Amino acid sequence: MTVLGALAPARFPSYHVHLDVILVIGSIALGYFALLQLVGPRSVAPGERPATRLQIVCFSLGVLALFLASSWPIHDIAEQSLYSVHMTQHLVYSLVAAPLMLLGTPGWMVRTILSPRPLFVAVRFLSRFLPALVIFNLVLVVSHWPAVVNKTVESHPLHFVAHAVLIVSSLIVWMPVLSPLPEIPRLAPLNRMVFLFCQSIVPTVPASFLTFGSSPLYKSYEKFPHLWGLSTLQDQLIAGLIMKIAAGLLLWTVIAVVWFRWSAREEAEDRIDWRQLDRELDRMRVTRP
Repeated sequence: MTVLGALAPARFPSYHVHLDVILVIGSIALGYFALLQLVGPRSVAPGERPATRLQIVCFSLGVLALFLASSWPIHDIAEQSLYSVHMTQHLVYSLVAAPLMLLGTPGWMVRTILSPRPLFVAVRFLSRFLPALVIFNLVLVVSHWPAVVNKTVESHPLHFVAHAVLIVSSLIVWMPVLSPLPEIPRLAPLNRMVFLFCQSIVPTVPASFLTFGSSPLYKSYEKFPHLWGLSTLQDQLIAGLIMKIAAGLLLWTVIAVVWFRWSAREEAEDRIDWRQLDRELDRMRVTRP
């Protein structure tokens, strides 16, 4: 494969504060804790905590991942140098920040956020197996379409909108797996694993174009100087590998967790059944052979 698009190495971006990122993500964190303090006590039973310690930790880690992926240096490198870092940024949004934030959000809070009836109905519909899968595929294809990538890199407001759409859609896509609401139930364990398996397959399509492409797909990144002396094609290849391997590993890890928890629950239920049978036999004064 001929290495094209080699440019002089870029300088590592100097540190600076992204005020817009601090304002947006700070507002998300402030809103979460404000709801815990102001609405939470009225939304749970007396003496019950509005959120568990684990939920608060998960949400905080999700917000932290969101902040790190949106700030210096990841944001600057993603927009001015390397598409592979741009890919990493998107994976952090969709596969790390979104599920952690959803895990950290109590059911009553989701119910409060979705209190407008039309919004609740829309989210409940989109959180089903097929609609969520369609959303995942649609956002995946559109967010990696060359024309969209080129435009978002050139326009900061458009880039912000694209990231907002990615994060919101990721929250919806994770609802069938992690929903805290009984009104929007999680998929059964087997269906959950199939759902995640489908998600792990689809990214291999654009990843293959990135990995095996003989020419750069994104013209905007041809114009940028690349860090560490990478060429545009080398950067593109790394982006494809990150999408295929890292995303696959994360999703298969979740599949494994679902499987082991399902298996452990089935074994626990079997043990309970045997104990109930033993108690019934004891009551009847019959010894099981």
